[in-house]
Amino acid sequence: MAAAAPGKLEQATEPENLAQETIIDNLAPQEAQRLSRVRNIGIAAHIDSGKTTVTERVLYYTGRINSIHEVRGKDAVGAKMDSMDLEREKGITIQSAATYCDWIKRESGKEEKYHINLIDTPGHIDFTIEVERALRVLDGACMILCAVSGVQSQTITVDRQMKRYNVPRISFVNKMDRAGADPFKAVDQITHKLRLPAAAVQVPIGVEDEFKGVVDLIRMKAIYSEGLKGETVRESNEIPSDVRPLADEKRAKLIETLADVDDDIAEIFLDERTPSVEQIKAAIRRATISLKFTPVFMGSALADKSVQPMLDGVCDYLPNPSEVENLALDRRRQEAPVKLISYNSLPFVGLAFKLEESNFGQLTYIRVYQGSLRKGLNVFNARTNKKVKVPRIVRMHSNEMEEVQEIGAGEICAVFGIDCASGDTFTDGQLGYSMTSMFVPEPVISLSIKPKDNTDTPNFAKAMARFQREDPTFRVHVDVESQETIISGMGELHLDIYVERMRREYKVACETGQPQVAWRETITERVDFDHTLKKQTGGAGDFARVVGYMEPSGALEENQFEDQVSGGSISEKFLFACDKGFQLSCQKGPLVGHKVLGTRMVVNDGATHMTDSSEMAFKNATQQAFRKAFNQGRPQVLEPLMKTTITAPNEFQGNIVGLLNKRNALINDTEIGPEDFTLSADCSLNGMFGFSTHLRAATQGKGEFGMEFSHYSPAPMQLQKELVAKHEKALAEKNKK
Repeated sequence: MAAAAPGKLEQATEPENLAQETIIDNLAPQEAQRLSRVRNIGIAAHIDSGKTTVTERVLYYTGRINSIHEVRGKDAVGAKMDSMDLEREKGITIQSAATYCDWIKRESGKEEKYHINLIDTPGHIDFTIEVERALRVLDGACMILCAVSGVQSQTITVDRQMKRYNVPRISFVNKMDRAGADPFKAVDQITHKLRLPAAAVQVPIGVEDEFKGVVDLIRMKAIYSEGLKGETVRESNEIPSDVRPLADEKRAKLIETLADVDDDIAEIFLDERTPSVEQIKAAIRRATISLKFTPVFMGSALADKSVQPMLDGVCDYLPNPSEVENLALDRRRQEAPVKLISYNSLPFVGLAFKLEESNFGQLTYIRVYQGSLRKGLNVFNARTNKKVKVPRIVRMHSNEMEEVQEIGAGEICAVFGIDCASGDTFTDGQLGYSMTSMFVPEPVISLSIKPKDNTDTPNFAKAMARFQREDPTFRVHVDVESQETIISGMGELHLDIYVERMRREYKVACETGQPQVAWRETITERVDFDHTLKKQTGGAGDFARVVGYMEPSGALEENQFEDQVSGGSISEKFLFACDKGFQLSCQKGPLVGHKVLGTRMVVNDGATHMTDSSEMAFKNATQQAFRKAFNQGRPQVLEPLMKTTITAPNEFQGNIVGLLNKRNALINDTEIGPEDFTLSADCSLNGMFGFSTHLRAATQGKGEFGMEFSHYSPAPMQLQKELVAKHEKALAEKNKK
């Protein structure tokens, strides 16, 4: 076997020639046994579908925790996976938390132990990067749907992310005990809205508040959860008579759906035979792993019903690490794609997918794709080419940890003492591989921020640096014009959480506000000027006279300075000083103190004095002439217009056009597709603050938008007056001081 591994490494350089089956066939028996019992899964869904509650039950039934606490429970302990105080208070998940557990599954009379690495992800679109990171490194996922609401907006986003990373999934319809629960509506929506064939593998016994258990359609057995917390699973061959017809109908539907996506079942179906239990299970597994199908389980996590059969489903139908194709790029061969093989005997390749600050320093979550990671191993960071030693390896359980010596291929662990960024690849130096990093969405909302007390600045800077390292969607920059610190993120909740975390974790109270808009100023009429600067003090005085005119330069771009002086009335060196004075004046306009655009100044005459003229005098004279002429040339304030592109489902077109009209936007173009439409418009940046929240409200969270700067145009008169008055008031206060 040891000889087979290096050969596979050479074959891996041509991914299309090395089938995944070959890799699985060549595994050493003990390695195959270990990997076949490992599952890396994530739990993803829409907001409040019950992800954290399901995870809590999974941990309880697998013996990882001894008691169950609810997300917003009366005991104020909060769910295990919501380890941050903020998460417990708000009852939402903010950071995806990793844990692992061992599930004892009964297989043909024997008990088999499965090792499950589980990541609980947030549902809010503001924390979408957490889901993105988790799915990047997982082999399979459990998509949870609410039995009442079915497929919701964030479910569609999660579906898009799963498809982006080719993650197979099983689905779990939660909240079966709620009024109005209809699991088959959810199954239809997965098929139609998400365009993924789905079929129920269970039907409920009793609905809403009479929900007692489920019927397993594959083995045709009734399964009841009994005991204080549903920890005892009782199976019975007697299916209640009122459920029998539904069970028969849905079993036929399951086999029919499988026949569409799997050739073996299709053959049996066309021969009008009935497939055996093993054949059905094998077909579901094949179709799920090849991303053609998702089996749908049902239950209620809060009522402790039927979570265990879903865990069996994870073991039965989701792939183990050796069955998933993972590609890396070989930097020594112009980034050609190579396949990663989950053998322990091969050189180590791993990906750091998440960073967290803990009491012991930076904690880095790593998924091992190839080879094994041992304590004390020297690893190379592919991005920086730096060599680091791995001092400690731990297995994470929300915010508690357990130290281990070695982690095999296909597992997820966390390490201390490695300085890196999110998305870095680590190798043991033998291979020049780099994994493709994940997709990072662009930020949609910005706020200006500053600490209330200037003594907090060092802590403020520390917090900013840490949050940026942890979260690629959180950006910080300093605006050159206003000198404000601007933070950008995925939504208002996203930024609020960071401001709150700064207050709690770093004791820095911050003030936030709308970021300043970069206004511009210009003139609209030609104005002549003739300005003389005379200053007589002891010794040499100042004297300079400039004559000429100022006019709009046509294009709202560059400012131009021209000299048309004839007869040498102003010498060359003084003209340079005039140019300098003009450029300085354009940096800070007289109207609202912002930059000046599209203005042309021509100096065509002037006068100098034998002793009193100096470059300084001409520079000042030009600045004074500029200010005087600018205020006479009917000045205007310009505002930046943003080219905005909005994509949303067709039924919300009216709402969005209404939103844009309210903001005086100019709609340029609308493209209508079969389901979604794309609209492009020019909107003023000033009117777009808080737009992301309004857009999500108007489109049930399904709308997306992007903005980029287009051009400047005159601001509405009312706004211009307000801005000028505000600027004058600020100047008056400054002069008082």
